[in-house]
Amino acid sequence: MRQAKLFERKAPEGGDERQAPLAERMRPGSLHEFVGQTHLLGSGRILDRLLKTGRFQSFIFWGPPGCGKTTLASLLARHIDVHLIALSAVMAGTREIRSAVEEARVVWSREKRRTWLFMDEIHRLNKAQQDTLLPHVENGTLLLLGATTENPSFEVIRPLLSRAKVLVLEPLGEEELRAIIARALQDEEHGLGRTPAVLTDEAATLLLSASGGDARVVLNALETAVLTTPPGPTGLTRMVDLAAVRESLQRRAVHYDKGGEEHFNLISALHKSLRGSDPDAALYWLARMLQGGEDPLYIGRRLVRMASEDVGLADPFALVQAIHAVRSYELLGSPEGELALAQAVVYLALAPKSNAVDVALGRALEAAARTGAAPVPFHIRNAPTRLMKELGYGSEYQFPHDAPEGWVPEVYLPETLNGAVFYEPSPRGWEGKCKPFLERNREKVKKAGRVRRAGGDR
Repeated sequence: MRQAKLFERKAPEGGDERQAPLAERMRPGSLHEFVGQTHLLGSGRILDRLLKTGRFQSFIFWGPPGCGKTTLASLLARHIDVHLIALSAVMAGTREIRSAVEEARVVWSREKRRTWLFMDEIHRLNKAQQDTLLPHVENGTLLLLGATTENPSFEVIRPLLSRAKVLVLEPLGEEELRAIIARALQDEEHGLGRTPAVLTDEAATLLLSASGGDARVVLNALETAVLTTPPGPTGLTRMVDLAAVRESLQRRAVHYDKGGEEHFNLISALHKSLRGSDPDAALYWLARMLQGGEDPLYIGRRLVRMASEDVGLADPFALVQAIHAVRSYELLGSPEGELALAQAVVYLALAPKSNAVDVALGRALEAAARTGAAPVPFHIRNAPTRLMKELGYGSEYQFPHDAPEGWVPEVYLPETLNGAVFYEPSPRGWEGKCKPFLERNREKVKKAGRVRRAGGDR
């Protein structure tokens, strides 16, 4: 296995270097040219400190596409005295990993140089392949530098994760992307400098906003927009307008992974927006999930849960709205049924909020776990047989409907839990109206002093 030379600017087979996409041609050749990730590379930051000392450890770069993970790995390797082996988990397996380990041993024995194994898309390695890699990272045969767009907490085995420091790379900001665009337009050797072009303000704004912080998207769309714009009538400079950029971008794919972290991030954002009574944010996150291809019925089921968890009895109709939204989608499908989901989202956002039922259930479950053997008081036991009646089952039970108010001050909890309060209604919505009634009744029970024992004694 020869040492990989990452991102050489070389001609594709059968052509020259300029046939490669602009994003490939514009890869920085040094850390000085690298844009972004100042929280890692800035003065005194972790990579800056490690570069100055040369004492590196195993890392996993985690960040979105186009933020510079692979490029940064290549540039770091050029600045330290290590032997670099580059693999992609898309194509590499156990055999390639073992070959890399053997090469690392040979290099150490001959040159006393450490080996840095760069594993791109490391999340694509299965558990067995990661297990193969683990002992060699642990004993220092090689240093690992992984790159992934997926949350390492979910995709990398814990033993390997504990031996590699995770560095989070951020999407590129607007100013950083503007610098990349300017450099690409000016660079005559690798960029578009031989094709003079200027972006209108509207075109630049769209290009930046649609990129999602992805430099690759920006550069490839920029190249298409410039090369498909004819020279201006008064000279060679091309005026790239809004229409050219829009056509070059086409429809930007929504960043979403139905099976990964982004799935949970977006449903969490929707849930918290509803809980925070923000219909605008809630509709936005709903739209993001729908455009990302999420199953609308999954969203509907989550809305049903939210209706109970965060609205509860402050507005009992919230649950009705959520369930009807699910049923409406089942009847209509997409896109018509999505409107019912949007209606439920807005209703839940605007409804008064209470998690009193959710809290009460948690308290009741905890009490049930502690007192699971507490006997049911005799007066509220069922007595379907004569023997059970003779034993006192159902004895002295008071039928609430026989009372003028339809209610009697009675104890229904086991003796060990007498006086326990699980449900504390909020002062909001329907619960607020019922709160005085419940508090008054509880006080009446307390004053009546009715304590039922397991054997039916008062």
